[in-house]
Amino acid sequence: MMSDRDMAAKANAVLGLLREKFGVQARDLRRGVRRVGRRLPRRVRERADRLVAAETLAQNPKLARQIDAAAVEKDFDAVVSHLRGIDVADRRRGRLLAVAATIAANLLAVIAAFIVWLWWRGYV
Repeated sequence: MMSDRDMAAKANAVLGLLREKFGVQARDLRRGVRRVGRRLPRRVRERADRLVAAETLAQNPKLARQIDAAAVEKDFDAVVSHLRGIDVADRRRGRLLAVAATIAANLLAVIAAFIVWLWWRGYV
């Protein structure tokens, strides 16, 4: 059986990592996982959802007996190991490169359209 304090400690640890890695501003784990959304892989998100469900069950003493402590520990370890493996600087760098690539592609498209227009009007 898992106590409410143990589950709250696990939820706070995961929420702290969500705040650190994704900048999520949420009061509880349920909202944090929902706000991160598809930025987490599907399997990690499913495990995080199971942690949210276990946290909800742990708040009621009678329902807390239904929690499988081994499964919760396994889900917790998987979510935490994934979140610790995220490099925030690399994510930021990737986002900046994606924006730069989009701008460059749009600029090339405009230049190509301008050259075609010049050719069509007979200036080239």
